[in-house]
Amino acid sequence: MSGADLRGAAPSQPEAATPRDILSTKKPNPVSQAGFLGALRDAELDVPDGLMDGEGRPAGRRFAVYRNNVAVSLREALEAGFPAVAKLIGPENFARAAGMYLRAEPPGSPLMMGYGAGFADFLAGIEALNSIGYLADVARLEFALRESYHAADAPVLNPARLQDLSEEALMAARLVLAPSVRLLRSPWPVLSVYRFTMTPGSPKPQAQAEDVLIARPEFDPEPHLLPTGGAPFLAAVQVGQSFGAALEAAGEDFDLGAMLGLLLQTGALSDIITIP
Repeated sequence: MSGADLRGAAPSQPEAATPRDILSTKKPNPVSQAGFLGALRDAELDVPDGLMDGEGRPAGRRFAVYRNNVAVSLREALEAGFPAVAKLIGPENFARAAGMYLRAEPPGSPLMMGYGAGFADFLAGIEALNSIGYLADVARLEFALRESYHAADAPVLNPARLQDLSEEALMAARLVLAPSVRLLRSPWPVLSVYRFTMTPGSPKPQAQAEDVLIARPEFDPEPHLLPTGGAPFLAAVQVGQSFGAALEAAGEDFDLGAMLGLLLQTGALSDIITIP
């Protein structure tokens, strides 16, 4: 990647080692959990003093192997979750950025589907990557797609329920979004950059802001470019404002028909709550 060079060593390929190999079950191990985890996350730290393997021998080499396996696994999880980011900065820079991130923000849960929630903000704080201004928003888009994929299912709103309402009732009603819906507002052409990076033959991005709706009509989430006024309309709906308030927030140039068509087509609406 032009103009960016991250310093630091990327993890090498993994070797076979397990926690059972490292921690002795024959005698108490004089190593605190905090010390073990700290050294596990940071390859620059020494092997914890007193750490023994399953045979009661110093576990220096086995611990190093296990630590490298953990680093490689987490790096690969990040690369699988952020493929566009990896392509934009190249494999070496991504490996280094991932290594920095996993030391700064290790997983807080064994469920890896949520790992990387802070990766976009972390990338934004790396000075060497500042020249790629849209990079963090591309990461936000990729994580939003992952969140949408894992979100709960919900029924899809029947369009007839909208048609049956009077204008007064519709303005007072509240739209309910499906749990899989995500909204991303960006000063960059974030969706165009993502498509240009991931889909061969996609047009070159133009220098303009883009707002994106992520919805999951069936099994896989899809990103959609929002029309003018679509983002403030959707943001108002997200926080529970009435249809009328959301329409007002969208502004004069807003095409309500196009927006409702998009929301209905993508299964983004699950219900409408009317006032008796």
